[in-house]
Amino acid sequence: MTVTTRGALPAQAYDVAVVGAGVVGCAIARELARHPRLRVALVEAGEDVGEGTSKANTAILHTGFDAPPGSLEARLVRDGGRQLADYAAESGIPVERVGALLVAWDEDQLAALPRLAEKSERNDCHDTRLIEPAELYAREPHLGPGALGALHVPGESIVCPWTTTLAYATQAVRHGVDLHLDCRVRQARRSEEGHLIDTTRGTLRTRYLVNAAGLHADDLDRQLGHHDFTVTPRRGQLIVFDKFARSLLRHILLPVPTALGKGVLVAPTVYGNVLLGPTAEDLDDKRATGSTADGLALLREKGRHILPELLEEEVTAVYAGLRAATEHEDYRITAHPGQACVTVGGIRSTGLTASLAIAAHVVESLAGTGLGLGPVRDLAPVRMPNLGEAFPRPYQRADLIAADPEYGALVCHCERVSRGEIRDALRSTVPPRSLDGLRRRTRARAGRCQGFYCSAAVRALFEEAAR
Repeated sequence: MTVTTRGALPAQAYDVAVVGAGVVGCAIARELARHPRLRVALVEAGEDVGEGTSKANTAILHTGFDAPPGSLEARLVRDGGRQLADYAAESGIPVERVGALLVAWDEDQLAALPRLAEKSERNDCHDTRLIEPAELYAREPHLGPGALGALHVPGESIVCPWTTTLAYATQAVRHGVDLHLDCRVRQARRSEEGHLIDTTRGTLRTRYLVNAAGLHADDLDRQLGHHDFTVTPRRGQLIVFDKFARSLLRHILLPVPTALGKGVLVAPTVYGNVLLGPTAEDLDDKRATGSTADGLALLREKGRHILPELLEEEVTAVYAGLRAATEHEDYRITAHPGQACVTVGGIRSTGLTASLAIAAHVVESLAGTGLGLGPVRDLAPVRMPNLGEAFPRPYQRADLIAADPEYGALVCHCERVSRGEIRDALRSTVPPRSLDGLRRRTRARAGRCQGFYCSAAVRALFEEAAR
């Protein structure tokens, strides 16, 4: 098992190479690791796992109540959501089952709620129900005026997307998967033995290929001779409000969805903040992850309508992510038996929820193209550091501090991150290669001061570990 960031790639051919180490690619690599005879590579252009869309997810564990009934997405979200809930409990990934309220603000939206309730039934989500304004405002007393009713979806949850991706990657690497970071694919082509993948770190050889390249999945697909879909980067800008805003809401507040997506929501996070967003802007540039004044102004206008008092709270951060939207309504997961490859495209915001089910579906598809999987083993469980506020953090655990005082030595006071947690992250199976990577593993520098007070100390620890 290796994690490499530089140097030449191994000359020996892999059985399977997965291109793209987002949450879906890492889940697929983890699933392949259950087959010990396979030699597997996970190839990522960035310097860390989850560097693309996965790190800017809205962090909702969906029930799939509003997915297109009968679609592949509906099935994989339903199955994957249940699997991820169990996996999170086993692995220490924070999840809070806060439920959601799909709020109707006009008569057309109110009329749509019964249809959405019926759709949820068809998607095997049987606990949704329509509620009147009186109950809605009893549940959410800070909701803006004028709401006409809502659909209550009690199964919707919030989750830590960073820890989920990292848990998959950690388990995969510990069970023999080679993770190659800073390894951008330039060109892929077929050979008599399989696939030759030209990367920025040399040529990688593999018998089978899984294209989980996210925003670039259509580019890689075309190199292999397919034109099944086109990825249009859909930018979602979000505003993160300070933890003092957390008392303003109890549920995820959802709008009635449109053709462009689920719309602007207000949601708590497992870290104790409140999210407002995302926007839905179709762009041409697959690198346009910057926030804009117009986008943030739109979010503030929406937020003022949904939860007026939220706009009086301090903003901790703003960020933007790009979703891999396509011209198709459903996921684009396609096996190409004659080419020994599977394409995993069009995975949008529900990809986090569906990730484990997507992985099982892809490995089954690989077997259908001729890959001999061999025996199956159970993977040794991983236990991830807790980043959620609803569960004990290290600085709150007297037993942990007594055994190791480093867990009581705070470095980032906004997020209560200790030297022990930073040390553990820097020594982990898939360690961070940057301060941003360290933040996603520990929350250091993610608080209200955004590292103003702790950056020097955090950087010193990071650089000391690199020496």
